[in-house]
Formats: sequence, C-alpha cells, structure tokens
Amino acid sequence: MAVSFEQARRDRPAPEIALVPAAGSKAMSLKFEIQPATNPTSEKERAARLVDPGFGRIFTDHMAIVRYNQAKGWHDARVESRANFPLDPATAVLHYAQEIFEGLKAYKRDDGGVNLFRSDANARRFWSSAERMAMAPLPEPVFIEAVEQLVRIDSAWIPGGEGSLYLRPFMIASEVFLGVKPSAEYIFAVIASPVGSYFKGGPAPISIWVSENYTRAAIGGTGAVKCGGNYAASLRAQAEAIDHGCDQVVFLDAVERRYIEELGGMNVFFVFDDGSLLTPPLGTILRASPAIRSSRSRRIPARACARRPTRATSGAPTPPAES
Repeated sequence: MAVSFEQARRDRPAPEIALVPAAGSKAMSLKFEIQPATNPTSEKERAARLVDPGFGRIFTDHMAIVRYNQAKGWHDARVESRANFPLDPATAVLHYAQEIFEGLKAYKRDDGGVNLFRSDANARRFWSSAERMAMAPLPEPVFIEAVEQLVRIDSAWIPGGEGSLYLRPFMIASEVFLGVKPSAEYIFAVIASPVGSYFKGGPAPISIWVSENYTRAAIGGTGAVKCGGNYAASLRAQAEAIDHGCDQVVFLDAVERRYIEELGGMNVFFVFDDGSLLTPPLGTILRASPAIRSSRSRRIPARACARRPTRATSGAPTPPAES
C-alpha cells in the first residue's frame, strides 16, 4: 500500500550523519545541502506545462546529486538547479556502460500531501544493481533521502488527477580513463518529470508480439539489473513488434526459446479462471513487488502462440526503464 513520505520519515529512525562516510556501509546517511534554483520556472509557465505533460519530456527545476570516489566514499550530497553534466570524452560511462537506474513515482493526494510507493524497495534493487555492475553501492538511506528531498522541493510540479511525478534515480561511472576495469568515481543523481499516462489514450488491452529472433537476458547475465544496456538491446525486438502491428514485445527464455520471460516495457503476469496469479520466475528478470514475487513458482510455456502475435492485458506500465 502507498504511504506518505511524511509518515515514512516519522516511522524511520533518525539518520546518523557521517560527513566523510566509509565506502560500502549499507546504513550510511548523508546530510543534503539544499540550494534552491535562482531562476525557477514561473507558476504560470509551470501550470501550462502540466496541462498535458506527456511522458518524460518535461523536467522540474531541481535535481539531487551525490558523488563518490575511493578516498571519500559517498560525499557532497546536494539538491540544486537541474543542469548538464560536464563530461570528458574519456569518461568511463561513455565507453564501458557502467550505469544503472530506477523509476518510481510521487502522487498528489486530495488533502495536498504526497504519496511515494515503496521507495525502500527501489533503494534495495539499486544497491543490488550496483553490486552486479561492479559499481559503488549507494546506501539505501541516501537513496531514499535524495528522492524525498527532490519531491519536497519540486512538489509544485506534481500534476493532479491521473498524473504523477516520475522520479529517475541513476548512477554513472565518472572516472576519466580508457581501460577495462571498474570505475573509481561515480555520480548518483535523481531527476524528476511530471507525467500523464505512459500510453496515449489511457490504459487499454495491448497487442503482443512474441519474439523468436531476440532474447533479453540469459542466466548469469544482467537481466535482473536495471541498466541501460538491457533496454538498448531490446529496442530492435520492440521495433520488430511494431513492424508487425503490435504494441509490445514479449521475450522467451534464451536457452529453450519456449518459456515466457518478460515484456519489453512493463511487467507481465497471468490471471487464471480460479483467481490464481502466475508470473515468470526470477533470475533473469527484474525483481518486482512482493505481491508479484510471491507468485513466481514455475515457468510459463509460450505454447503455440510463439509464432504469431497475441493479445494480452499487461501489468502496470513502467517506462523503458522501468519498472
């Protein structure tokens, strides 16, 4: 269930602040310096943009940012004006793709408050993604605090009605070098985008193309990691689905090419006549909510539908990203 971040902050123990934290401490906290934008978007312009925000095209005035190096660990936590990153052409992320991200939303309540949905689960998955990608794991309290601070300072950007504020935490390797090794420096940031429905026209049944030519992930790979490479590798299959008149692609397992693994841009689950719920098993796909995880008990054969597009009703959409 959704809980307000005000309530979550009250229920959480007071953070222990470490100005120069030791790298690798999962419970480490940081104090964020708040630097409000000196030239924020006017109320009139913001209201005009929120009338029809679309998805992922409009951004708020601020971002949260934290830096890492091996000498200081995670440090220099700030909320400041959203701005470009200056990147050297040899910055590691541009060559070796060490980067991860998450996606979650803040919703405006009728009483003017704000709800976040299980940001702690996103923080845990972000930690796991960093470990798999040989990146410096970000302590969960720092992740949550960065999200909450950004929501607080940019709460005026949250649309009403069916809209929400989409939050994109991400981390990139920022060390400048050429050579195949883990970066020694990282930037963690959170940006925010007011959004309407991910699909134009609102939720509706979508057509699904079962890909026989491409797979998304294999055992031992990065399928359970939320990293950009997974999504880049799925784009050709998604284009194939569109070429065949379908909205989304579903991937089969990489070994036998007969078990359903994951949809390209959202979760997939199956509801049977007896009310039971079944989803593909974990291991090569992203970890979802506990309700969905509890149903991952066996593989789902694609059966005869593997050779033709089939219509299906999916789970809640997530940006290609995510969820």
